[in-house]
This record gives sequence, structure tokens and C-alpha cells, in this order.
Amino acid sequence: MLSLISGVLIWAYSHLMKRITPSFRAKLGDGPGKGVATLLTALALYLMITGYRAADVTVIWTPPDFLKHINNLLMLIAVILVFMQANRGTLRTYLRHPMLTAVKTWALAHLLVNGDVASIVLFGGLLAWAVVDVIFINKMEVRAPRPAKGPVINDVIYVVVCLVVYAGIVWLHTWLGYPPVG
Repeated sequence: MLSLISGVLIWAYSHLMKRITPSFRAKLGDGPGKGVATLLTALALYLMITGYRAADVTVIWTPPDFLKHINNLLMLIAVILVFMQANRGTLRTYLRHPMLTAVKTWALAHLLVNGDVASIVLFGGLLAWAVVDVIFINKMEVRAPRPAKGPVINDVIYVVVCLVVYAGIVWLHTWLGYPPVG
């Protein structure tokens, strides 16, 4: 469990570094600073994945079956949100932080269907990080103007691509032994 907790904390720090230790991040410079953040993020991913897989399963609560359907809907929304910056339609003009909103949606979806301690640490920790990150960004950065709206057909194409990505995620989860549907 220690590696899982360490991974979540390192992830949070690597993504909040320039906000919570700005002088240290500035001292590193642009190139080396991004390199350090990337290395910390890779270490965090490794620790979270290995820590989660190695953690004892201590069940706090057993989710009811109907939450699986809410999870699947939230996951579809998260997939649509995570790549929103790439969309050149109108959808991207509605959210200031689509990727962080995707992480919050993803984490909440997984908390709904996983009632064990390791899942609560992983998904709850990443949800907390995303909430804190949005708060820091909103307090510290000037609000950028909304991007110009593009044609709605771009939104349609974007959502279709996201549906294909979502199908791939469902397939991968099923292949790994965590079937999200059925």
C-alpha cells in the first residue's frame, strides 16, 4: 500500500510542482523542469500500477450492480472530455479544464464501482489532486479567452472517434479481467 500512496502523492506533486514550489520549478528551467516532471510522473505511474496490483483487497463496501451502468456512462463522458482540447467544434468552448474534468469524472466513476481500500486510495487520491489542481489554476492563472466555435460536424466526428476509443477501453478492461459490461 505504501507504493500506491507514494505513487499518488508523487503524481500530485509532479503536476502541482510549478504551483506549490514555483521557485524550485523555476530554478530547474524550462527543459530540465519538464524532464523532472516527466520522470516523476513516470515513477508515479509505475508506483500506482504496481502498488494497486499488489495491494491486499480489503473491502469497505460492496457497490450495488446498478452503479456499473452509471460508471459506464461516466466513463464515456470522461473519454469525450479527456481529448476535448483536440476537438475543433463547439463542444470545447464550454469547459475551462476539460482534461481535469475528465480525470474527476473518471475517478468518481471508478469510486462508484470499487469499494476496496486500494481503489479508494488510488481513485480518491487522483480525484482530490484534480480538484486541488483546478482550484490552484483558477486562483493563479488569468482566465484565457474561450476558443472560437468551429463547425458542429467536427463535434460529430470527435464524438464518433471517442466512441471508438471507448470501445477499445471496454475491450482492454475485459481482456485484463475487469469486464465493465455484462
